[in-house]
Formats: sequence, structure tokens, C-alpha cells
Amino acid sequence: MNSYIKKGLLFLFFVLLGIIALFPIYYLLISSFRPSEKMFRSGIVLFVKLEELTLKNYRYLLTDSGRIYFYWYRNSILITAIYTTGALFLTSFVGYGLAVYNFKGRNLILTFVLFIMMIPLEILMLPLYRLLITMKIINTYQGVVLPFIVSPLGIFFFRQYATGIQKDYIDAGRIDGCTEYGIFFKIIAPLMKPAYSAMAILLSMRSWNDFIWPLIVLRTNKMFTIPIGLAGLLSPYGNNYDLLLSGAILATIPVILVFIFNQKYFVSGITIGGIKG
Repeated sequence: MNSYIKKGLLFLFFVLLGIIALFPIYYLLISSFRPSEKMFRSGIVLFVKLEELTLKNYRYLLTDSGRIYFYWYRNSILITAIYTTGALFLTSFVGYGLAVYNFKGRNLILTFVLFIMMIPLEILMLPLYRLLITMKIINTYQGVVLPFIVSPLGIFFFRQYATGIQKDYIDAGRIDGCTEYGIFFKIIAPLMKPAYSAMAILLSMRSWNDFIWPLIVLRTNKMFTIPIGLAGLLSPYGNNYDLLLSGAILATIPVILVFIFNQKYFVSGITIGGIKG
């Protein structure tokens, strides 16, 4: 078979896969502009009449609902920003230390990190909740962020990535009189930019979509995050799917922006961080 035909068939195959993958997003976007009664009456449709589309859902969500959606959005952005920034700094620091410095108990610490990655959240919820009550940080951003800000996944990932960095850079920094902190911030951190970009996407998505732990910690409606707030629209007394879909569309914007700004290094960061060691 001609190579051009093979390439053409392969191209069509991936285009078809892309269409299949994007269809749920297309349906979500179209349905967010349709009244709920139209959606329930006609179900899933590929094409809709333009006169059926309306901004009523978005208008109600952003204005008539008492602007509570803005509180949910603000809380999600702040929690995600604090968690991602803190987790990137702390986990890269720990991962770098485990990769570069040879000290007693290093392998034991790495074993504990891997072990913690296997423990499900359900086992930790009760002791962590009691700890937050003792610290008096229930219904606060700190209560949501602090228990998981040192991510075992991030430590392992940065450790794997740092083992692939040539030690000559570190030795050269020491010869030039640079401190250990200076070596990390001035030499190692710029070299780990792909790892930072990859983990920024993974950690921010994890925090943005987190539901169980914020639901346990947060108490008041104005402190809820977007996943909790949107889940509250579904109840035994009525399902506001029109508002749920429009709120979900707006909730995807920050995640898309994070990926756009970090996609340049995402693939290389995941690949190198996953195979080095």
C-alpha cells in the first residue's frame, strides 16, 4: 500500500478518535445554552435550532443566584493556587534532596513515600479530621490545603527527574562558591522546568477537581469549592441540570489555561521524570 494512503488512513483514524473524544465536550457546551425542559424532552442531539439557545442559564448562574457561584470560583482558584505553589516548592525540595544527597536512611524515607502513595484517602480522613479540629482550622483554606501539600507523587516524580541531572552542574556550583540553596534555586530549579510544568498541571487538576476532602472540611456555602457547589444543585427535590452544565463549562476554563501555559514542557517532563532513575 502506498505510504501516502497509509498516512491518509492514519490521519482519518486519529481525526475520528478526536471527534469521539470531543463529543462529550461539544454536547456539554451545547446543552449549557439550552433550557432544561428542552434537554429532557429531546435528550442527546447532535444539532440544535439556534432559537433554542439562550443565555438564561449563565445569566441566572452569574447574577440572579446571589453571585454564590463567584464565591465557589474564588475559593477553588485560591485553594488550587496555594496548594499547587506550595506543593511544587516543597516536593521539588524533598525530591532533590533524596536524589542528590547520600545520607543515612535515604532509602527508608523513599520507601515510606512509596508506601504513603498506596494508602487510600478513606483511611486517613478520620485522623486528619480530628487533627484539624485540634488545630481549629475547620472551614478554612488551611484545612483543605495543609494535609496534602507535601504530595508523595510529587516527591517521587521530582526525585526521579533529579537523578537524571548530571552531577557536574552541582559540583561546578560548589567550586564557584555557591551555597546548597543557591545551587538548587539558581542551577537545579531552571533545569527542572519541564518537571515543574508537568507537575503543575497534575497537581492543579487534582486540587481543582477534589471533592471528598473539601466536602469534609468546609461547612458554609460561601466557603464551598466548585465541585461541592455544583454537586449541591442535584437533590431529591429537583435537578438543575441547566445550571450544572453551564457551571461546569465555566469551571473548565482555569484548567485549560493551566495546560496551555505548561503544555510546552508537559510531555518531556512526564517522559523524563517517569523513566529516569
